[in-house]
Amino acid sequence: MPSELTYLGAYPASLQEQVLGLLRDDRRALAPLLLRKYPRVHGVRTDKALYHYTQDIKNRHLRNADAVNKVVFDSKIHVVRHALGLHTAISRVQGSRLTAKHEIRVAAMFKQVPDEFLRMIVVHELAHLREKQHDKAFYQLCEHMEPHYHQYELDVRLYLTHVELGGERLWSAEPA
Repeated sequence: MPSELTYLGAYPASLQEQVLGLLRDDRRALAPLLLRKYPRVHGVRTDKALYHYTQDIKNRHLRNADAVNKVVFDSKIHVVRHALGLHTAISRVQGSRLTAKHEIRVAAMFKQVPDEFLRMIVVHELAHLREKQHDKAFYQLCEHMEPHYHQYELDVRLYLTHVELGGERLWSAEPA
């Protein structure tokens, strides 16, 4: 078992010790905790549905932000490299104007997770429309869009720790 928890490195040592204590007793100890807390998978299955899901959140909280042109599940994003999703802005000069097309890509493994996990990732990527850096203003915006943002982020990281330690994916593809 790794003494360093890859996905929990930024969290306090006390929390990391608590997780390590759980895992010392049983490498699969995180699974029942996560399943009890999040029993159902979201119903977003297609890129079109993901686009509408993202637009609903954007329209509720970031009406005046730049438009999002594309939102897709991307099988090329490797969570192992610490990317859960990506926000890209492709800038182009059109005459005397500079325009940007914004794209959001969500790692395909998040097709089969609870709604709270997907929402946390989408909120994170939408926040990049206004705040480019992961600073205080960025996380305040995330919390504005999703008041439980930090709890969901921790739980996503616990899930990724579970998977990294050889655990199976916890939720099926079909909504419960």
